Amino acid sequence: MKSLKNKEKTFLVNKKSNDEKQIDFVLRPGNWKDFIGQEKLKNNLKIILTAAKKRKEAVDHLLFCGPAGLGKTTLACLVAKEMGADIRITSGAVLERVGDLIALLSSIEENEVLFIDEIHRLNRAIEEVLYPALESRQIYVMIGKGPAARPLTLDLPPFTLVAATTRPNLLSSPLRSRFGATFRIDYYENKDIEDIIFRSAEILGVKITKGAGEILSRASRFTPRIANRLLKRARDLAEVSEREIIDEDLAQETLKFLEIDDLGLESYDRRLLEIIIKKFRGGPAGLATLAAVLGEEKGVIEDVYEPFLIKIGLLHKTAGGRVASKDAYKHLKIIDNRQPTSDNKY
Repeated sequence: MKSLKNKEKTFLVNKKSNDEKQIDFVLRPGNWKDFIGQEKLKNNLKIILTAAKKRKEAVDHLLFCGPAGLGKTTLACLVAKEMGADIRITSGAVLERVGDLIALLSSIEENEVLFIDEIHRLNRAIEEVLYPALESRQIYVMIGKGPAARPLTLDLPPFTLVAATTRPNLLSSPLRSRFGATFRIDYYENKDIEDIIFRSAEILGVKITKGAGEILSRASRFTPRIANRLLKRARDLAEVSEREIIDEDLAQETLKFLEIDDLGLESYDRRLLEIIIKKFRGGPAGLATLAAVLGEEKGVIEDVYEPFLIKIGLLHKTAGGRVASKDAYKHLKIIDNRQPTSDNKY
């Protein structure tokens, strides 16, 4: 029997809204039981939350690190829900001026949770405002200009900053040190991704075979967001072709339609590997050079392309640059006639 929460979610989906964000919200876990995977992280986080509740204190500031789509925002929302607190959500890219952050902090309520996504995108001036806010719950502002300017200290109520980043290496040491705990969110296991797909299918009111779930999970790059995206596209294809169930054939058709192979590589992944192999004889190829050839920003290659390719062993980082592995040649069906060198260890 479905829980009341799942019934409510199914009702929302059956309204057939075209708003993808609404559907993504519906699929987002609303409690710890529905949050599949990351067991070690959840257990450690629950200890911190339980201790804070027993002391009747605001939770210490938390930092979540990891690739996009692994559930950092969901975890922030679950932290707020566990503490019975409201949550405000913003992004490092949105907070462009010091005044933006001061306005946000000065209006924060007691024990409220402030979630800043992509916190590594904050500029240094804004970081300087955060330091005393996190450490002593105070912010310093200047009133007036010129000789008449005077400093003013504003006291803040107890609050919790939950921050997320895909690039922890870009955070300054002073900022990192002010978080009470840092959690690294790892890629999910295939079994967990399968469970997420079947849970989402139930919420969406979609029938899916075990074999189809396995096919979609293998192509999901160990990432829940991508798993849900593939499931939604499979549902679209099932509706268009008037099929009542997502089976193995339909799952394969979905991947072919999206130009995704069995390993989960998309066209841009394969293009990156092919450029390294064909233009640079397998590498090493420098990041700046690859960015120029691909017409992409270096950050996009580092954040979007590389993590998964490195995870599954198709790409290596060396002192000289990026190198395609033997498995990359095999996967792309390209003959590997390289000779190993000190810079090209494959």
